[in-house]
Amino acid sequence: MAIEEVVLLDDAHRPVGTAPKAEVHTADTPLHLAVSCYVLGDDGRLLLTRRALAKKTWPGVWTNSFCGHPAPGEGFVDAIARRAGQELGFEVTGVTEVLPEFRYRAVDASGVVENEFCPVYVARAAGQPRPLPAEVAEFAWIAPEELFATARTAPFLLSPWLLEQVAEDRLRRALSGQAPARP
Repeated sequence: MAIEEVVLLDDAHRPVGTAPKAEVHTADTPLHLAVSCYVLGDDGRLLLTRRALAKKTWPGVWTNSFCGHPAPGEGFVDAIARRAGQELGFEVTGVTEVLPEFRYRAVDASGVVENEFCPVYVARAAGQPRPLPAEVAEFAWIAPEELFATARTAPFLLSPWLLEQVAEDRLRRALSGQAPARP
């Protein structure tokens, strides 16, 4: 099995190298490339996932539909398609970039740091999820307004990157079925 690599970035988000994913997330995580995706069903409901309890960071926390790290040379849309299959066991369509410049840094209770340049996308579900238990403990289809309310009233239930992302008007509009504002 090949070692999964992440793309390391400089402060201008330019690639400067790669590192094994298993070794990059530490108390001193370098800035690296990631991607975040929110999946909507045909009925407009949003797929939220709860991170598996064995995850290194934020185990058991509810978060966006899925995240991942593009492989060296892999485009964001291809990485989204790959991760949707690997993590959730289904395909997505209509992949649309919503927050092209999203970057965050967060420290887990264990001291492990997430430090990612992580463009955010919204996509449509093509089928029902069959999540990989090592990635996803459970999932729920909810109205986007339920997510916004939870972010206000119980933020401790949600991942820090999700909280930062849903604070952005462009994402809120996209999840609510409104055309996102142009950057």
